[in-house]
Order: sequence, then structure tokens, then C-alpha cells
Amino acid sequence: MDGGSPQGLRIAVLGPVRAWRDGTPVDLGPVRRQAVLAAMVLRPGILVSHEQLLDGVWGEHPPGSGRRVLPSYVYPLRKALDAAGAGPAESVIRGGRGGYRFVPDGVRLDAAEVAERAGKARRAKGSSGPAAAVDGFAEALALFTGEPLTGLPGPFAEEERLRLLRQRRALQLERLECLVELDRSAEALDGLAALSASDPYDESLLALRMRALYGSGRPAEALNAYQGIRERLRDELGIDPGDELRRVYEAVLRRDDAYLLGRTVTPARVEDQERGQAHPRHAVNELPGDAGHLTGREPELALLTRPSPPESVTIATVDGPAGVGKSALVVRAAHRLRAHYPDGCLFVDLRAYSAQGQRLAPQRVLRRWLRALGAADSEVPDDLDELVAAWRAATSSLRLLLVLDDALDTAQLRPLLPAGPGSTVLVAGRRRLPGLDADRRITLEPLATGEAVALLRHILGEERADREPEATQELARLCDGLPLALRIAGTRLQTRPAWTLSHLVDRMAGDERRLGELSTGDRSVEAAFRLSYDQLTPEQQRGFRTLGLAPTVEFDPLLSASMLGRPPRDAELVLEDLVDTSLLQQPRPGRYRLHDLVRVHARRLAEAAPAEAGAARTAALRLFLEAGRITSDWGPSGFPTGRGRITEAPFADGKEAETWLDAASGELADVVGHAAALGEADYACWIAEALSDYFLGRGRYHECRTSLEIALAHADQAADQRMVPALRNCLGVLDIYTGRLPEGRAWFAEALEISRRRAERREEARALAGLGTAELNLGRGDQAIPHLTASVELSRRHDDHWTAAMALCVLGVVRHAQGTDEEALTCYEEALRHAEKNARPRMLSRVLTLAADVHLGRGHYGEARNLLLRAAELVRQAKDVFMYALALSRLGTAEQGAGDLEAAIAIHHQALAQHQLLSPLTEPHYDRVEMDIRCRLGRVYAAAGRVREAREQFRTALAVPGADAYPGERAQALAGLEQCTAD
Repeated sequence: MDGGSPQGLRIAVLGPVRAWRDGTPVDLGPVRRQAVLAAMVLRPGILVSHEQLLDGVWGEHPPGSGRRVLPSYVYPLRKALDAAGAGPAESVIRGGRGGYRFVPDGVRLDAAEVAERAGKARRAKGSSGPAAAVDGFAEALALFTGEPLTGLPGPFAEEERLRLLRQRRALQLERLECLVELDRSAEALDGLAALSASDPYDESLLALRMRALYGSGRPAEALNAYQGIRERLRDELGIDPGDELRRVYEAVLRRDDAYLLGRTVTPARVEDQERGQAHPRHAVNELPGDAGHLTGREPELALLTRPSPPESVTIATVDGPAGVGKSALVVRAAHRLRAHYPDGCLFVDLRAYSAQGQRLAPQRVLRRWLRALGAADSEVPDDLDELVAAWRAATSSLRLLLVLDDALDTAQLRPLLPAGPGSTVLVAGRRRLPGLDADRRITLEPLATGEAVALLRHILGEERADREPEATQELARLCDGLPLALRIAGTRLQTRPAWTLSHLVDRMAGDERRLGELSTGDRSVEAAFRLSYDQLTPEQQRGFRTLGLAPTVEFDPLLSASMLGRPPRDAELVLEDLVDTSLLQQPRPGRYRLHDLVRVHARRLAEAAPAEAGAARTAALRLFLEAGRITSDWGPSGFPTGRGRITEAPFADGKEAETWLDAASGELADVVGHAAALGEADYACWIAEALSDYFLGRGRYHECRTSLEIALAHADQAADQRMVPALRNCLGVLDIYTGRLPEGRAWFAEALEISRRRAERREEARALAGLGTAELNLGRGDQAIPHLTASVELSRRHDDHWTAAMALCVLGVVRHAQGTDEEALTCYEEALRHAEKNARPRMLSRVLTLAADVHLGRGHYGEARNLLLRAAELVRQAKDVFMYALALSRLGTAEQGAGDLEAAIAIHHQALAQHQLLSPLTEPHYDRVEMDIRCRLGRVYAAAGRVREAREQFRTALAVPGADAYPGERAQALAGLEQCTAD
């Protein structure tokens, strides 16, 4: 169950506990909070008492505070799960006398959906037979995404986990029984083998396995299986097999098809009967042995082995990078399907990526296959067209299964397609083959970490792997989940029993050694990648090499174009070509990435051409620098150093640059680290400085600090020595934003001392403005004035309009706090002139909002409203959620003062909706802003005579977890609540 398109709230418990609201993932917090949620969700509509919650989640070790701890778990769950604007009465978690109740109305729960799908499948089986039910059971099982309630603590979670696992096992058995009754016993045996390993004494399971063995033409093995469990039960438990197992045994002895296999007859057998044909005794079978352990490919196997229409030839393709396990998958699928193709199974390795370059021509394959089907040598022509005609004639009445492995392109495949209706062709290769009319397409990705670990445990033995669980996880990561790499690493450890897993992990440290260790005998990961690279055109090869140098894991055509020095459209064509060769992934439209090991290989190829690599790296860093600067409050002209430009302007405006940075998501700090690791200290510093405003405007304070600290560590190596004080100024701003006032003041003091010593006048002005801001916030407004006045004078001299506007804004706040409103407004008027010259939306909005605060205090609501409307629109366009929420909250107060209470209420609710887009984990002012908005909204409700709603807002403000830390806002809420009570 995922967070797809359906609207509303969706909760998943059949794996890790997750939730989505309108398709967007919801943060449910730590596992203990998730356990509280599960204890309510899995008792939908039932009041769960405090004692039940404490016992179910904490067990024998309840918290010292007892039931008083529960609201601290329920409150954030409500905030996370409830729809925007929902009050306690509309919450999905409702309080009751002595407990809480989860309201399931309109909520989609995967556990409930499993029961619904399973019931529907059972009804379908009862009315229409197993064919109508088998897909329904598979759909129900698909909702299980791992161990139910993964990682959740407490007795309740443990009991529910066992119950849900039993439910999954029962569904698996019902589905496998359908397969047996549909004459798909060979397919059922694979699933039964996995289940049998977990419970060798389950008689129902063994009975079904005996039926599947019988259906696969192996009655002797079925009888042996019965004898084996009978002896085991007698020797170990002192009992005999039960009635069900004995009845199956007797049915095998008398070959009772009706009892063992049901009365279903497959379409293939019906067709044979209508033709008057029987299955040939000695059908050709060229399939290679199904050797090796296949891990984590059940969804792909299910798609490949899905029944095919009998009236046409079915083509299924499997593509993916070298070493991902394509051949193993199609061979396993072919073995599962073999029983359904009575005329034979043919296999060919087309050797598209053979190290010896011995690619098979279609003529050779067709000659061999025609002979395999019984044609005499004298009947096999030499000409390709005649061979194709003979092949189609020979296969027109046959139902065959063909496996075409290591295919190169469509031209190689088309002559090999059979003509017989009901035949199936499985194709495996590294390319996507868009020219082939395939019915099913699978792109095989490397294994997830858990599946990669499972494969290592199988290769090495569980005991050896589990002795070093962390090293096993790290080895799986270093192998990038690639089965070939995992098998090579496992083989090296198998043949070196003295090695520990940690030893091999250490040997794989660093890109150069990593690929070197993944080679054994005639198998090598890098050699497999090189064969793919050698098939590329020169332009594609250059594109592949260059992409290995990208500073982010994901990239887009614009970054690729900058690195290649090509227009974005041309770069996109190269990217799409590389996707078709499986060397490049496309996780979503417009975004691309290289698998880890493939990226290592690409980087090694690029480093062989240092001039080309250097130009590409510089172009990439320059693009991130340009994007950061155009989105900054300073604007591109506000950066006095590092101002060389790219040949062609990459962004039309700041919004386009912000959108581009948004797509890079959490990788921006990595760009700074990448530049530093390359020895590009100037770019590391410039980019960190340029991105500061972008990070601050989105509340991404941790990324901002990480970037600045990385850059500051390399600032002394930068040629641009302005960066030494500049980065300290940026860190000072960050600390002021996050409430670390003494730390911020210390950064500004350092920056001021360094700037004066080095005559960096712009940084000196910014440091003075920062010191003034720190002093104001520390409650020392009088001490702030000299710093701010000096900053204004210095900024004017150097045409630094942003710093002048900032210093004047802070100076205006000081004057307003001192009660000299006219002086404050004079400061804001001058600040606005500077801000308009700089023309940056956040600074303009800040000036307008501060001036509006003065007008609100003086009762000039019309003037305040006009300023705030303009301020709100500016920060809305700039996507500064925090500033937008603040501007809206004040606009609501202005509307209240002007007498439009309905407009005020609507605007305050809009401010709350914006506030909820912020993260309480990263926004330090999250609680204070919520309290402020709710107090303002409560006062409007009170003024409108809606006392109950006013009281609810004041109470909610007081219930904010960090309310005690904000005495001013808390006092407002208490006063409002007292007034409501008096009224």
C-alpha cells in the first residue's frame, strides 16, 4: 500500500507503520508513538482505555508519569494525521472518558483492505472457481510490504504482528491451492518450498505440497514426502499424520485427479482436446539449470509468469544494468512456466555483451532451433528470409516457450519470434528495446538493502553473516545491491575463510579499491560495465563519463547540459539514450541518476581525461553558485567576489532557479562537500554563502549549518579571503534565526574583527548589522544603536542596499520599542528605498511588515492593511512559508481592526494552514508562531461573539508542547480564556 493518488488519510501497518494524507507522506515520529497509534488503529471505533494503551505499548515497564504521558503521544499524532483546520471534534483520534478512540470513517487501512480483498477472493472462488480468485489473493498479499508493525515495541504490537503473520500465511496457502487447482502446480511448488521451511510440521501445508507434486507429474515424490513426515511425527512427537494428510496420501495412491487437482481444466488442455492432440512425450527442453538463489524478485516473477492470452504470441522483456540478475530471473520464470508449453522450451544466449565479441546472428539460432524441432539438415535453408519463413511455418501449430538471453536490439530478435498462438517469448538484455512490441516490460533494479543482506546470508551462511551484522549491511551497501557484486564478494569470503566481513569492507574503502575488490576468477563487475560502455557511440561515451562527475546523486538535463557544454535539449537526448542502455536510471520524469557502482566506473573513465573532467566539474559548481545567488536576498549583484558568469544565463529568474534547487532536495549540502573534497575551496565557500538565504527561507537550518561549517573549514585555503569573515556573518545570521543569540553575537564579533583587519568593508557593515540585531534580541536595544548606525553609514558608502535596509529595519524596531514611532517609520521609509533598489522580495516584505506593525499599534488599520497585502504577496511568490504565515497573521489583525471580522477569521485560518507546512523539528519558532496566530484568531472569534470557538483557540494555544517557553504568548492566551469565561 503506497501513498498514491486517492485523497484522504491512508494508514499502513502491514510492514513499517506509515501514513499518507492526500498522497503526501506523514511523519509519524518515533516507534513508541507509532505503537500508540497502532494500538488504536487496530481497534477501530473502540474506546481504548489509558490502562490498555500503557499495558499494550510499555508492558511491564510503564513510564513513571503513568497515563499523563499519553497526551504527549496523542497530540503530535493528531497534528500529523488530521486534515488541515480540523478541531478535536473532527480529529481521527477522539478523547473519551478514560481513553481514546480512533475514528475509521474515511480512513483507508491496509489491514482492513486485506480482509476486504481476501473475502472478495473467497466469494469469487466459491461462485466461479479458482481462476476468479487467484489474482484476488495475490492482490491481498501484495499489501504486505514486510513484517507487520516493523520494529514497534510492546505486547500489543507483538500479538498483532503474530496475528497478521498468521493471516498472511493463510492467504498464501489459499492462493497456492488455487494454483494447484488451475494446473499450475509447478509454480505453486516454489511458494510452498518457502513456506515449508518455516514450519516443517504443518500438515495442511504438506498436504497441499503433495497435491502440487502430483500435479507436476511427480507422484513418487508426493508419496515420499508423506512417508518422511510420518516418520518424523512418530519419532519426534509420537503421533501419526492427521485425517487430511492421510486422505491426500490415499488419493495419490489411486491417482484421484478430481480430489487432488479439482475439476478445473486449463485452456491449454481444452485446446489440445479440441485439436485431438495429446502432450508430446519428449518435448524439446533447452532450458539451462535453475541454479543459484534468487532473492527479492517475487513481484517480477509474478508478472512474468502471469497467464498469457491463448490467441497470440506473448512477449515479455527484462532489462537492467550488467550484473543485476536478468538471466537468473528469466530462467527461473521459464522453469515455472515450462509445464504450460507442451511443445517445448528453447533457450539461446545471444551474446550481445560477450567478452569475446561472438555475438550470435539470427541465422545460426534459427538453424539450430529448426533442427531441435525435428527438421533434417537438408530441410534447413541458408538464406535469412527463407530461414524466417521456415521457422514461422514450423512453429505455426506449436505452443512454445522461448528464452532469448543477452539480447542487443530489435533487429536481432524479430526473426526469432515464433508464429504459434499461445507461445511466449522471454527476452533479457541491457537495452530497453523500445522498437519491440512487448506485452510486458520489466526494468530490473538492484536489490534493496534487506534483500541484498538476505542474499549475502544465503551465500555465506547465516551464522557467519550474523556474527557481523553491521559489516554485512555495509558490504551490501558497497555492492550497491547488485547481485553480481554480492556474489563476487560472497565468493571471495567463501574462498578466504580467515577473512572477516569487516576486513573485506575495509579493503573496499575508496572508489579505486571498491571495484578492484569486486573481481574473482573470470567474473568482474567493472568488466561487465565496460562491455556496456564499449557499445555506446562516442557522444554517449562522453556523456556517460561526464555524468560520473556530477556533484549530486540525481541530476537533470540542465546540469548535464552545463557539464557537457551543450544545449539542454541535446543533453536530454544523450540522457535518454543512456537510460535505454540501462547505464542510467530515471527515478522520475526529468531526473536521472547512476547506480553507485556504475557511477564509480564512470568517474574512473572520466579521470582518464583530466582536461575534460576539470571543465565539467567547474561548470557544475558554477551552475549551483548561479542558482544560489539569483535566489538570495542579496541578488546576484550583492556578491562582490566570485562573479564570473556562465556563458549562457541558465535561469530566466529567481523563481526558476528556486524550482531547480527544490528538485535537488537534500543534496545541496553535498555539493559544498563535493567542492571541498575536490580542492575547490573558493567554490565551496561561494556556494555555501549563496545558498544560505535559500535554506533559511525554507527552514532548512541543519543543511544551512552543515554547508557553512564545511565551507568555513576550507576558507583559509580559498583565494577569495573575503570568505573568512563572510561565512562567519552567515553563521551569525543562522544562529539569530534559530534563537542561539550568544553564539550569533560571537560569530558577528569575530567577523567584525577580521573584516576591519583585512579592510573588507562590506563584511564589516554586515557584521555591525548582525551585532545590532543580536543586541536587540538580547534585550539591549540601547547597545544595538551604535552598531546599527555605523552599519547604515558604511553600507551607504559602498552601495550595499541590502545591508543598509536590514540595519535600518532593526534600528526601526529599536525605535518602535522605545516608543518613538515617528522615528521608527522614518527608518522604515529609508529602508524601503534601499530595499526597492535591491528589489528582493523577502527584504521588501520584511520592511513592509515592520512598518505595518507600527500602524497597527497606532490604530491605523487601513495603512497597515495596504502594507501587509503587498508584503504577503511578495513572500507568497518567494515561497517563504514562515514569513507568509507572519504576514497573514498581521493582516488578519488589520482586518479585525477595520471591522471585517469574517475576513479576519478566514485570513487567520489561512495563516494556520501555512504554519502547518513548517516542520516543528526544524523551525525553532514553530510553537511561538502557532500560539501567536491562535491568540489573534481567538480574539477575533471573541469579538464576533463566537465564544466557544474563541475558547477553543486559546486552549489549543496553551496546549502547545512548548507553551511555557513563551510567557508573552501564554499570557495572551490566559487573558483571552479568562475574558471568554467572564463573558
